[in-house]
Amino acid sequence: MRNVVLGICGSIAAYKAATLVRLLIKGGANVQVVMTPDATNFITPLTLSTLSKNPVLVDYFVTEIGEWNNHVELGLWADVLVIAPASANTLAKMANGLCDNLLMAVYLSAKCPVYFAPAMDLDMWKHSATQANISKLQSFGNILIPPGTGELASGLHGEGRMAEPEEVIAFVSADVKKKLPLADQKILVTAGPTYEAIDPVRFIGNHSSGKMGFAIADELAQLGADVTLVAGPSAQISKHNSIKRVDVTSAAEMLEACLQNFEGSKVCVMSAAVADYTPVTVAEQKIKKQEAGFSIDVKKTTDILSELGKQKKPGQILVGFALETNNEEKNAVDKLQKKNLDFIVLNSLNDEGAGFKKDTNKITIIDNRLQKTTYDLKSKEDVARDICTKIIELIKR
Repeated sequence: MRNVVLGICGSIAAYKAATLVRLLIKGGANVQVVMTPDATNFITPLTLSTLSKNPVLVDYFVTEIGEWNNHVELGLWADVLVIAPASANTLAKMANGLCDNLLMAVYLSAKCPVYFAPAMDLDMWKHSATQANISKLQSFGNILIPPGTGELASGLHGEGRMAEPEEVIAFVSADVKKKLPLADQKILVTAGPTYEAIDPVRFIGNHSSGKMGFAIADELAQLGADVTLVAGPSAQISKHNSIKRVDVTSAAEMLEACLQNFEGSKVCVMSAAVADYTPVTVAEQKIKKQEAGFSIDVKKTTDILSELGKQKKPGQILVGFALETNNEEKNAVDKLQKKNLDFIVLNSLNDEGAGFKKDTNKITIIDNRLQKTTYDLKSKEDVARDICTKIIELIKR
């Protein structure tokens, strides 16, 4: 869930919205809260705007500045609309197309899945009118998050209390995920550099920040994949809690982690900048500076991408990266073919705005049929979406 509109209605259960917003933000969502006027009697817009980091919308018009809240744009922006708590009054309006507040206008404009979590007293919940409205909403394709059973605000005990925020998140996440294009696909991603130790202090490394690999892992998770991210030393943090992160330091450690996870993966995206050489021996103590020159004996590391290419089974998809400075396309095609890749992502240090540590990248994708697609300079998040689009295309082929 990238963009979530959270609708809050006039119910004592509105206090749960604060936790719900926090959980959505923690899960990487952009949250826009829309409240009914009555909801503001139960929890303040200030609380929710602070937690969501967005102004809370209540009215159609902001008269003091002469602007209006565009419900059509909100309905198009949202990936999901979650109405929690959904009062009996709001359920009746939704079922019958009434539109007397901003939230109802957003609901009627929404093109995305709509989830509603009812909250009301036992007798209101059991009333035939309420049950008829719920059935009608479900017939429209709206999705009920069932209420829980317990002590209610009136003192009665029974069904009607809003599902707990953790239950709402789990319900919506599971339902959204099963409809995503990469649902239940196991995908392995590598990111960042490797550090090859010279002594306890020094190492051979490179300038990779891991930004591209982390962006790919995040996008794959957003598309429903079960992602394992093998990360070299990097300050990057995944946006999705569902990503299984395996931290490594050296090329040998990355190789071991990849071999452990490759066999069960449908797709493997090798975006890490792995060292080609590692010292033959590692000094146990810090090497002291000397007047004379200093040299280190090095040996080749195992080519992880080539090794995985040898082990690749029919139906598996293996993606490599080529960062080049000259003869870019020829070198990329050679790598694509020698290492048994399904496609390779080529970028050049000669392109302004591309390369290590940048927030942007400019790539060319070349597949094993030698079909080439060149993209403009984009943010690494947008580049990740282009790469994932290609992966989905190959899975469906």
